[in-house]
Amino acid sequence: MRQGTLGIDDLRARRSLVISRKEAAEALGVDPRTITVGIQDGTIPSVKLGRRIVIPREKFLSLFESADGAPRDHE
Repeated sequence: MRQGTLGIDDLRARRSLVISRKEAAEALGVDPRTITVGIQDGTIPSVKLGRRIVIPREKFLSLFESADGAPRDHE
């Protein structure tokens, strides 16, 4: 069950180059600390801009696509 109102499809529709940890967490229905752990262990791509850490939107979304570029089915 998704905790927030933002979903993966919402992120796909955006034009922004980056998303925040909070947005990623909301889209996945997880706690933002889970995203932080993923960033720290390299599972989730990130870029440090000054003191802020952001997630490249396209790279994040590619984590949820199959090899042919189609969205993966939800489990």
